[in-house]
Amino acid sequence: MRRSVVNRVLLGLLGAVLLGVGVLVLAGGLDLYRRLGVDPPGWWPLTSPDQPVVSTRSRERWVGTSWWWPTVIGGLSVLVLGAGWWLVAQLRRTGLPGIEVLTPGAGGLRLKVSARALEEALEQGTAVLPEVERAGVRLVRAAGRPRLRGAVRLTPGGDPVGLVEHFEDGPRTDAVRSLGLAELPAELRIRVLQEAPAGKRRRGRRGHRRLE
Repeated sequence: MRRSVVNRVLLGLLGAVLLGVGVLVLAGGLDLYRRLGVDPPGWWPLTSPDQPVVSTRSRERWVGTSWWWPTVIGGLSVLVLGAGWWLVAQLRRTGLPGIEVLTPGAGGLRLKVSARALEEALEQGTAVLPEVERAGVRLVRAAGRPRLRGAVRLTPGGDPVGLVEHFEDGPRTDAVRSLGLAELPAELRIRVLQEAPAGKRRRGRRGHRRLE
């Protein structure tokens, strides 16, 4: 599963939780439970406009302790900083939407190949080897130029050197030639699975290879 998909799922779940809490707060503040004759959840403290979220007894109990304010301020600070970091990470995209193809003598015609189409072609070209269990390739921008980042998982006994040679002479060379590029650097992260005894999960050896 791609990282962007995971982020969308997490953001969707967080948004749904916040929306549900907001609806419960709004219903209590507008006294909708009494007006509509609806029973609020038993664990929800705010059921009417005159009812505080935290009771007076609870406030006096916790505020009187020495660790209350440092804990509250520290927890909220971590929450705000974490949310800000996550937002910045989502806005700073490294992926490219596509890559332009040179068209000499076409009278100014400009073609653009989508990044996903290129990634799928490279993944399929890599996965033709029988020892490739899973292959993923992404087109990113690094140092101001397009770059490939791939992650390949090999079956037990797979040959990482053979995989690198196949990727270099096959999918990557075909992509460079088809797009008319002078170069298309790539980074491959290779994981070779190892046989494991019955009832245990398979482990793997990891390696990293750069192709310039």
